[in-house]
Amino acid sequence: MAIHEIKPNIHSVGAIDWDRRLFDELIPLPQGTSYNVYLIRGTQKTALIDTVDPQKESELVDNLKKLKVDKIDYIVSNHAEQDHSGTIPKILEMYPNAKVVTNPKCKTMLMEMLLIPDDKFMTVKDNDTISLGDKTLEFIIAPWVHWPETMLTFLKEDRILFPCDLFGSHFATSEPFVKDNWEIYEPAKRYYAEIMMPFRTSIKKHLEKIKELDIEIIAPSHGPVYNNPRFIMDAYADWVSDKVKNEVIIPFVSMHGSTRSMVDYLVDALIEKGITVKPFNLTETDIGELAVALVDAATIVIGSPTVLVGPHPSAVYAAFLANALRPKLRFASIIGSFGWGGKMVEIISGMLTNLKVEIIEPVIIKGYPKKGDFEAIDRLADELSEKHKTLNL
Repeated sequence: MAIHEIKPNIHSVGAIDWDRRLFDELIPLPQGTSYNVYLIRGTQKTALIDTVDPQKESELVDNLKKLKVDKIDYIVSNHAEQDHSGTIPKILEMYPNAKVVTNPKCKTMLMEMLLIPDDKFMTVKDNDTISLGDKTLEFIIAPWVHWPETMLTFLKEDRILFPCDLFGSHFATSEPFVKDNWEIYEPAKRYYAEIMMPFRTSIKKHLEKIKELDIEIIAPSHGPVYNNPRFIMDAYADWVSDKVKNEVIIPFVSMHGSTRSMVDYLVDALIEKGITVKPFNLTETDIGELAVALVDAATIVIGSPTVLVGPHPSAVYAAFLANALRPKLRFASIIGSFGWGGKMVEIISGMLTNLKVEIIEPVIIKGYPKKGDFEAIDRLADELSEKHKTLNL
């Protein structure tokens, strides 16, 4: 990654991972990612904000050498996850007098995961500050963004917020700053959906807290830097709000066409009632796109055939994902078919315990849908339409 000047004596020195396509062996990365690191040179002290994934260690080292960084006094660790902390041991080897600055919970995690000795740390509390001479770092403890030990760092004189994963995007680009707000909107929303959405309540509180700061630039640890911070802060305010849209999300799988026929009929019935419908065929769907759709939707309807008396494994995964991400859904239902019996409804309903939803009566049929089955789907569409009207969508 090229070195970029964010402001005088503040440089981005991290790495772009153009080729990475999977994160945590779970999250697809269609547009790659970056591991952003920021070097701040004050008149008296020098600080490094976070580090890179260990696979990109050499790029961070090379960038520090190019800038002729002969000392680092502080390595600020906002978050213990290894894509940000994994190169701390190497930086400590290069700069043995440096101290790792973090909060007590993060310190414990770094000692456990990276075996960093206790005497290498300097712990801080909420609103503590460190002077670099002409620059001051203020630390804001922000648990559950998206781990329990997270914190944000604010460079007061330059009005730069370093929030680590908060406001990030998995988006590899050679541009240091966001050039087109709408180009970054979808990657940022996807990042929020996949990583931040389960912690919506906590993030809402932290957004209120940082409103008090006079922020000119937001420099996250993934994706480009925001020199229009209001754009991403407003987007987050919308995503974490309790507002939902007049949308029904239908993740489904069909083995022999019966469930697919039901889904197609329900899609048409809902569209006729003015509802936006987003069906996702789970055998082909990018799971990140499903996560993004869940951010705003009022309703989820899971479609599945019966396999060995239970739901299809792909439908199980969709239910697990929705339950884990905890979107602000209001309603849920299930449609599908069976051959001789099963407990599909009980199993899927039992997997949605994290969601504060009203379960609308499912439509489960035997075999291929017949006239009476389509009438039942019409009734489901009617009920969903009426439920949405109660929300004034």
